[in-house]
Amino acid sequence: MRTLLLTAAFLPALASASPLPKANATFPEQDMAEVKLGWQLFYDPILSGNRSVACATCHHPDLGTSDGVSLGLGDGATGLGLERKIDASNPPEKRIPRNAPALWNLGATEFTVFFHDGRLEDDPSRPSGIRTPLGSEMEMGFRNALSAQAMFPVLSGDEMAGHYSENDVSQAVRLGQLTGPGGAWDILAKRVEAIPAYRAAFDDVIGAEEPVKFHHIANALAAFIAFEWRADASAFDAHLRDGTPLSDPANAGLDLFYGKAQCGTCHAGQFQTDHGFHAIALPQIGPGKAAPFERHNRDVGRGRVTGNEDDFYRFRTPSLRNITQTAPYGHNGAYTSLEAMVRHHLDPVGSLNAYAETQSTYSDGKFDTDFKLMRTNPEVIDIAAANELSPIHLTDQEVSEILAFLEILTDYDALQGRLGVPNSVPSGLPVDKLSN
Repeated sequence: MRTLLLTAAFLPALASASPLPKANATFPEQDMAEVKLGWQLFYDPILSGNRSVACATCHHPDLGTSDGVSLGLGDGATGLGLERKIDASNPPEKRIPRNAPALWNLGATEFTVFFHDGRLEDDPSRPSGIRTPLGSEMEMGFRNALSAQAMFPVLSGDEMAGHYSENDVSQAVRLGQLTGPGGAWDILAKRVEAIPAYRAAFDDVIGAEEPVKFHHIANALAAFIAFEWRADASAFDAHLRDGTPLSDPANAGLDLFYGKAQCGTCHAGQFQTDHGFHAIALPQIGPGKAAPFERHNRDVGRGRVTGNEDDFYRFRTPSLRNITQTAPYGHNGAYTSLEAMVRHHLDPVGSLNAYAETQSTYSDGKFDTDFKLMRTNPEVIDIAAANELSPIHLTDQEVSEILAFLEILTDYDALQGRLGVPNSVPSGLPVDKLSN
């Protein structure tokens, strides 16, 4: 176990003001036929084992392209966001272990690493061009890591596949048949191809003679995500491009963000992320991502990918675009309040030790895994020991000014997406919408 004394050597020294980024992100053009096909697939529950969960269930524009709760409920629940309720006749075994990340600007070329722990990334040295948890099992044909990441949820029983053996997809997953003929991806591809409207749409994208494969579905979803949720026309972008003035509080917050508060050290670049991994003593709630033989409910983040103890409790730096719209915050949504998340950065270990369960947001039901680990002192000590951030003192006014700066990172015109939510999808299954 590492100690708090050891981590002091790794804390960064007080940095000087960071330079402002350039508004120069590159967004490759997308094939609109493929985009519109991906649009339908994104909202269609046909891609889940029980035909009950769509990609949009956990990544909905009405909820900032996330799901509005700390940890979501996938298969075995109905509704969106706070309205999502457990199906008593077929309840989920546990919550999804990590917060549903927002999808803003993933079509920009700088986004090459995905998931909170970075276990999926573009890697030109691999035959597939992608490094994934599947290793050599990864099928060829995925355009990039954005394409590949769009499809991993369909293999998760907690998210989209369903309980063990209750449908053909979950049965294949249980047997370890993920890729190849008869595998989970093959089953889903055949489902989609059997719907005439989808087959006709794929004719325009891959040709009428080409059978629909799983990677074709994934590529269409990625094209849609890249096109739909581009958000680079905020007040901050206008300020970077032509010096458009900001309000006094936002301007003061900008100076703090890139100066005294050191936020820009990790939240760098046009979209406020260095695409790196950092340990900031975030509380660990929910079922976690531990293997069965490990300490239950724990989540060591990047360390689970690399196997390196120095990476324990490090998680990917999130982009802050449209951050005011994407609560709750953190790899597991431990903080519902953006102000609370900002204040956590000022004294991470103190905030960890003072964490209250009421700072999270759940939609329905209680699981014994929700806060179990936070009541286990050894794990909290380990999380604290891994912290990389030195305490910083800010006044209440300065915190308010940073929040004013974060507000100007919102691209309001982008929030509902370019195509919006379709009224219907080719499968005829219901499209998820908020009731109010």
